[in-house]
Amino acid sequence: MWIIKLGIIFSILSIAVGAFGAHALANIIADKIEVFKTAVQYQIFHALGLILIGIIAKTFSVDLNIVAYLIICGIILFSGSLYMISIYKLSYLGMITPIGGTLFIIGWSLLLFRLSSL
Repeated sequence: MWIIKLGIIFSILSIAVGAFGAHALANIIADKIEVFKTAVQYQIFHALGLILIGIIAKTFSVDLNIVAYLIICGIILFSGSLYMISIYKLSYLGMITPIGGTLFIIGWSLLLFRLSSL
């Protein structure tokens, strides 16, 4: 159940951050708006993915905690680094973004593997 709750929290945050960026930070992120939008998109997609992972775990009584941890870390590293790049202009954090993306790929691949054995 914690996976579903955290997915909902990440969903709420992506909406709040997206709205805040579109309005309050519009001038600050103008030159990096596409980077910011990518961060919000990946956060909401993976937040919804967490909800789905939680539902799958409950429905099939399978332990998907490691999958959830990978996706959570992916959100933090991928979207988090893009937020920092777009808001604070910390371009050197661009080297962290692919690590988050890799965690997404590993997480989804592990989900596929775990479900293949059901």
